[in-house]
Amino acid sequence: MAVARLNTETISDWQSFHEESRRAFGFPAWYGMNMDAWIDCLTYLDEGDGMSRFHLSEDEMLDIEVSDSASFRSRLPEIYDALVECSSFINERNVDAGKRPLLSLTFL
Repeated sequence: MAVARLNTETISDWQSFHEESRRAFGFPAWYGMNMDAWIDCLTYLDEGDGMSRFHLSEDEMLDIEVSDSASFRSRLPEIYDALVECSSFINERNVDAGKRPLLSLTFL
């Protein structure tokens, strides 16, 4: 399983969330820094579209390790909820298209 570690200690607002996401997932320099762009970059990990440093094999998932998750959730509940909801949306989109879920979240 591929693993990306989201270091929540560096996240204090939406800007820093997107900067950390760009680092953790290897998003391109022109990444749009919003949740629509976040979803777009992680939706096609199995197709190797170049939107992330990850290109998943047929049976592989990307495990997103969310460090210090309890603190992250209490400090920035809106961003925490968006992370969970958008990850779920990506998985649902893939399942609806007859594909497998691509993301898992591990809360550390």
